[in-house]
Amino acid sequence: MPNGQRTPVLIAGGGIGGLAAALALAQAGWPTVVAERRAEWSEAGAGIQLSPNAVRVLQRLGVAPRLETVVASPREIVVRDAASARMLQRLPLGDWIASRQGAPYWLAHRRDLQAALVAAVEAEPLINVVSGFEMTYFEAAAEQVLIHARDGRTLEGAMLVGADGVFSRVRQQIFAPRAPHFSGRTAARTIVSTPASSDPDAILSTICTGVWLAPGAHIVHYPIRAGREIAVVVVRTETWSGHGWSEPVAARDMEAALESVAPAFARALGSGHDWRRWALFETEPLAHWSKGVVTILGDAAHPTLPFLAQGGALALEDAATLGVCLARAGNPAEIPASLAAYETARADRSRRVVAAARRNGAIFHLSGPAAFARNAAMRFVAGERVISGYDWVYGWRPEEY
Repeated sequence: MPNGQRTPVLIAGGGIGGLAAALALAQAGWPTVVAERRAEWSEAGAGIQLSPNAVRVLQRLGVAPRLETVVASPREIVVRDAASARMLQRLPLGDWIASRQGAPYWLAHRRDLQAALVAAVEAEPLINVVSGFEMTYFEAAAEQVLIHARDGRTLEGAMLVGADGVFSRVRQQIFAPRAPHFSGRTAARTIVSTPASSDPDAILSTICTGVWLAPGAHIVHYPIRAGREIAVVVVRTETWSGHGWSEPVAARDMEAALESVAPAFARALGSGHDWRRWALFETEPLAHWSKGVVTILGDAAHPTLPFLAQGGALALEDAATLGVCLARAGNPAEIPASLAAYETARADRSRRVVAAARRNGAIFHLSGPAAFARNAAMRFVAGERVISGYDWVYGWRPEEY
């Protein structure tokens, strides 16, 4: 069917996964309408790690050239014991992983990634973005979907992709009992523009990612914006379970928390930073992602804890795979079969990545004798061996159209 005669695909959500899906579907010849609840693109955000599997998708979508001048490419990950600041392990990235995987490991500000995706979307005539459209529910028939907004507007399409995050309305309507549950952990973030050092052994290095392990908590920090800024994320076991992505946290509270778990890092970071917090939610694995001409992707399908830095990468992989599968659908009647193929291609891998992230979280937050044993083991295992164990994650490649 010629592109001009195709009814558009509706995408609920204009985040990383939704915009990437629109670009992937455009490459497959499908027009799309992205329904974004925000009236304007958000200026908020933090850092995001883009491992080689994610960068490959950005290259495929033509987004990488728009982003590469504002990313950082860390030389390595330096892991430390938070209480003593003792170095436990060095994990190679930089040229080593780029050579091994055929794509770099990038660190970016989410705002820069969003800007690159938006620029690519605005340059694509097959994509239309409808802003300020807060979807409340959808109606689906055999070859048609109608989505309704809170303000009474409607949009019609050949199918619907729910890229609307962990609290996805699309998922909740398809699988009503599958509400996300609080993981018992929160993450707080800030961006700092400190006079960091290019010394790889410095606490705030502009060429390395740092990871600090403590009982019930860990810290990750890494350079972004070509090393001009450093993103910091602190993950802790907490009872707070708010639903916001950017809830303010008093700087004195974060400073006290850092001083108690990582004194050397707290001193290097200094005080007075703008901290924002969000709760980490999970869902049980879904038996299916699709129903008829409706499907989901990214956090809507498989919320992922941040202990493997693969949440954004999985959304990008989902988008690329969805584009490949829908490229094989010549007409709307073939959409359900294409969505079944998409789900088959993605389900097992996403479950495996989600499970690996959960295991990492348990290891990161160990305490007592278990943490002592972990630290001892890390000092005697080569970093190259550890990173090579994630070839199955970083080596993923999108299929050809």
